[in-house]
Order: sequence, then structure tokens, then C-alpha cells
Amino acid sequence: MKIVSIARSKRKGTKKTVVSEAALVEGHGLEGDAHAGPWHRQVSFLAAERIEEARARGLDVTFGDFAENVATTGIDWKAVPVGSRFRLGETALLEITQIGKECHNKCAVYYAAGDCIMPREGVFAKVIAGGLIRVGDKVEEVS
Repeated sequence: MKIVSIARSKRKGTKKTVVSEAALVEGHGLEGDAHAGPWHRQVSFLAAERIEEARARGLDVTFGDFAENVATTGIDWKAVPVGSRFRLGETALLEITQIGKECHNKCAVYYAAGDCIMPREGVFAKVIAGGLIRVGDKVEEVS
């Protein structure tokens, strides 16, 4: 399991800009991201395999287009139980807080991509311990 993309945005409901590394801040989230803050959905995860499936269905999408913070390979996030903890990179520790989400309105992501898979496939977490994460870093479940 590894990180293949890190992305952030200044506004909620929009595509995110891909970066090669970012700081995860304890109790806050991904530094510089609109979703960061003192709540339970500080960081969002999406399996890169789901993005690839969307492309295979004809959607013109790439990393960050579904407003995910971290895209990974090798893990089916929607099958991970709430409360599970994962180490990203050397020091960051996150706890899964929510599987999927309810969308009250279609956001800019939906209109730009033609679909938004985050309500079905996205997973959210809070940052227990901060640290720098980089594309290529390993992701490991911890007990």
C-alpha cells in the first residue's frame, strides 16, 4: 500500500491541485486544504483503482478531480472499518472516522467530471499525529 497522489484546494467542493508532498497537522488535517480543521473529516482518501475505473467508464478524470486529499494503491478504503488507524510516511498517524458521505447538492466536481465517486468510495480521517507525507510513501495499518 502506498501514496500515489496528494492534493489540496483552497475551497470546498472543487477539484484539488496535486502536490508532491504536504504536511499533515495533528488535529487539523492537510496543511493548506479547505477541509482541514477541528472536525472528523480532516483528510479524505480514495483508492487510485477507483479513479482508474472511472476513467475506464469514459470519464476524463485524474488525481485530485474528485477532491480527494490522498489517493493510494493496494487498499479498498470503503472496506476499512471506522476506527482503523493508518501510518502514512514516517510519522503521520490517521484514524478513519467516516466511510462515504452524503452530498446535498451536486458540487463543481460532479459537473466537471460527470460524476463524483467520493460519496460512494471516499473515506475520511482525522490526524492523530502529524508529519510530512510524500508521493511514494508507504501506508500501513497499525493496531
